[in-house]
Amino acid sequence: MARRQYSSSSSSTSPFSLVVFIMFSILASTQQPAAAAASLKVGFYKSSCPSVEAVVRRAVTRAVSRDPGLGAGIIRMHFHDCFVRGCDGSVLLKSEPGGKKTERDHPANNPTLRGFEPIDEAKSNLESICPNTVSCADILAFAARDSSFHLGRITYAVPAGRRDGRISLFDDIPANLPPPSFTAAQLAASFARKGLTADDMVALSGAHSIGVAHCSSFSARLYSFNATHAQDPLLDGAYAAELKRRCPVGGGGDVAVGLDATPDRLDGNYYGELRKGRGLLSSDQTLMESALTKKRVVGFASGGKGGGAWAGKFAKAMVKMGAIEVLTGSRGEIRKRCDFVN
Repeated sequence: MARRQYSSSSSSTSPFSLVVFIMFSILASTQQPAAAAASLKVGFYKSSCPSVEAVVRRAVTRAVSRDPGLGAGIIRMHFHDCFVRGCDGSVLLKSEPGGKKTERDHPANNPTLRGFEPIDEAKSNLESICPNTVSCADILAFAARDSSFHLGRITYAVPAGRRDGRISLFDDIPANLPPPSFTAAQLAASFARKGLTADDMVALSGAHSIGVAHCSSFSARLYSFNATHAQDPLLDGAYAAELKRRCPVGGGGDVAVGLDATPDRLDGNYYGELRKGRGLLSSDQTLMESALTKKRVVGFASGGKGGGAWAGKFAKAMVKMGAIEVLTGSRGEIRKRCDFVN
């Protein structure tokens, strides 16, 4: 999945400590997604709003047909929602005048997140058909699945029953969304805290076969990597030269570069690019360089551009991610609008 587009301070934690922490986190949180998923149900709206998935699909298909980048944005938005306060639609909330800033206004999300319009369109249509019934959190989960199908013919059943959160805080972002500078061990630890395994993390990272990143999120790899190397030695030379043309030193901050060679197609090509040293972000290429994740990357890359083995793993990981810390039953609310609490 797309990483945060800004850097954080480097960690001083030793590799051994990170491995111990990762294993402890995985063991401690393995049961959380299963328990949360049990409170969700495929066909949740079968009686209360049977047309819900069709309504969301129409809104998403119209939007993504016009602009494939919106599909990448919606999938990324679902990830950013679930990793901060769970999958509760909190990323959709706008800041209110005079109030605290919300997640949506954080540099990790604004202006980089896209796809709010089809979510709002689907919600408006559903409120006219099934008022006060379908949560924005569920709409976002359905929309991410529909974007995956439109861009990569990947489909899966979405368990629903999420309710919307009432809290969205700007300051929750740094501790929850991994930055593009993270190592594989740091990424695995970040995902483990959410109940996801290293294999889940590698599969979900395949969403970086679509969408773009701005020069500012990877220019350090080109010009100021570390005290020994101005350019990241893991970068393929021809690819680095291409990126330098797109992102000249001291400039190009607003220029968008495709995350892989097929930025409008959700496929397994991403993993083949990592094997060639053509991962755009440090947190992409690290998956190929770490013993923790390399075997899975090679396995997905060997599946070819169609990415059959990867597609199945991605679908399962999306369902698992969609169950993180969900609000169900009487917790939370069903918003009338996705951008404001009731």
